[in-house]
Amino acid sequence: MIDDAARAVMARLEAQDASERERDVARSERLRQISPEVGRFLHTVALARRPRTIVEIGTSGGYSTIWLSLAARIIGASVTTLELDPKKIAAAAANLRAAGLDDVAAIVEGDAAAYLRARREPVDFFFLDAEKEDYLAYLDLIVPLLAPGGVLVADNLLSHEDDLAAFRERALGDERLSGLVVPIGRGELFAVRIP
Repeated sequence: MIDDAARAVMARLEAQDASERERDVARSERLRQISPEVGRFLHTVALARRPRTIVEIGTSGGYSTIWLSLAARIIGASVTTLELDPKKIAAAAANLRAAGLDDVAAIVEGDAAAYLRARREPVDFFFLDAEKEDYLAYLDLIVPLLAPGGVLVADNLLSHEDDLAAFRERALGDERLSGLVVPIGRGELFAVRIP
């Protein structure tokens, strides 16, 4: 269920993202967020899987975090979202607060790889939407942390097909995972850790 506060923030972020893409704002300066269809996909997968822990790598303005947090609130889970850019952290924090979800999601500032290397507890659901050149390194850190039956969703497998070819090959060839690329949004890798 999406309440009016969250819906208003999401609509504003969707309009901002569309405007920035239309104006060809520099990649480093614009919101880089998932499509509403992918947001609905993440929300639905989280509701079906009922993870206790959700970790998102790449927060940007918090749009995907809102989708994940809406599901987390329903199922009693928590979201940890990792972001390096202080401007995006400030924007995401304000957006989560405006959506009434700042009690469900925690933003961790800093290097996501360092966070993952230090983490010891398993994770039930990962969402990866970060710099494409880092996907392979993140995969090597994510899979050992992924709980049996846990889910990994990674964005941009079709929109950045060449950049992510090695990541796709390794993820889909990993014997610990069962997965496929779902042709929605910009292409979502969906993989489950085999128990």
